Amino acid sequence: MLLGTHTPKLDDKGRVILPAKFREDLAGGIVVTRGQERCLYVFSTAEFEELHERIRQAPLSNKQARDFLRMFLSGASAEMPDSQNRITLPAHLRQYAGLGKELVVTGVGAHAEIWDAAAWNDYLASNEESYADLEQEVIPGLF
Repeated sequence: MLLGTHTPKLDDKGRVILPAKFREDLAGGIVVTRGQERCLYVFSTAEFEELHERIRQAPLSNKQARDFLRMFLSGASAEMPDSQNRITLPAHLRQYAGLGKELVVTGVGAHAEIWDAAAWNDYLASNEESYADLEQEVIPGLF
């Protein structure tokens, strides 16, 4: 399970070092793709294959399903961590997420997210107040 918040830097070649706590889960390869709110989603290859199998069940006659599949899959890039546990983030994904040198990598359970640090801080600031109310609306009976 991928958990926590980490602050690696993006190097000049578009590479980022995976957080040490994520390496075992992601050692077999990863898929990076567009996330929502202009971040990048990072899945283990196995998790991505399971997710792909579920989303491909969506009917092609549904325009929203087609739009989601196009955005999600057209941006996907399979990557293998190098010997220093770095992955290369393709230029089109770095541009999509507006990534600068300062990054935030968050573990969100089955996947990780890569954010530009300023965008992450803005996201936190705008969502912290409503966080307490989300449990009742999104996940009834959680606490």
